[in-house]
Amino acid sequence: MTQSATAAALVSSLDGVAISIPELAADFRRDGYVNVRGLLTDTEIDELQVALVSLQDAVARGELDRARYSGDDLTSADDGSLPFVNYVKDVTHLSDVARDAFHHPVLHELLTACFDGIEPWTWSEAHGRKFGVVYQDARPGQESGYTRIGWHSDHQAFPTSDFFPSIALTFHLDATSPANGFLRVVPGSHRRRTDEMPLGFEKIDGEIGVYCERGDVLLHHSDLWHSAARATEDPPGGVRRHMRGGWNAGRRPADDEELEAFNKNAAR
Repeated sequence: MTQSATAAALVSSLDGVAISIPELAADFRRDGYVNVRGLLTDTEIDELQVALVSLQDAVARGELDRARYSGDDLTSADDGSLPFVNYVKDVTHLSDVARDAFHHPVLHELLTACFDGIEPWTWSEAHGRKFGVVYQDARPGQESGYTRIGWHSDHQAFPTSDFFPSIALTFHLDATSPANGFLRVVPGSHRRRTDEMPLGFEKIDGEIGVYCERGDVLLHHSDLWHSAARATEDPPGGVRRHMRGGWNAGRRPADDEELEAFNKNAAR
């Protein structure tokens, strides 16, 4: 994958005009998220999609260890077809194309600015205690175990850990809409306590829907209140695919350090 984008090539998805990294970082600090357009070319997005779908297919066929790279909750139809794979873990360990996109130098520069100059770090691609960077295929249907997620912040998954703050990156392979689902966020909520955060899918005053185009990279803060709406159409119109992983600015744990258990608190 070539990495042709420069900081000057980035545009804000809000107004479609060129925007500098300091401006993007200022928007991120204000709202808790920012959507970046123009980082990867159409060809690079095509290459990323081919690489990730190939991994998804490899898990379904049993060519990759399902327990290691996807989990044991795969579902199959009664017709003998291959199981459906909602997600593949550690894709940057499995694919050079995915690793190059996730470690894009312009993203690194933007993340550093969002962290107020702190050098970001990410979990080792081969780290067995976390998901690493994940490919997700969220779609409606009986065979799918991932269709929506309720209100939460990423920090709540490890509430007592000190490796926060973190920033999640989501590389969109499909444009998002009510047809295939989209992210719901409360701008500025990364500066609020979570006491009043609903536990389900309720409407929140001030929430907005974040609609992304194919190739957009969405950054959101680990304390941002967010949820994902379920698609309203069946596939293929209801398919929403993306690659997601996080960068941290807190204390970096040792490789052999015991971490607190993952708190799966968000409604599904």
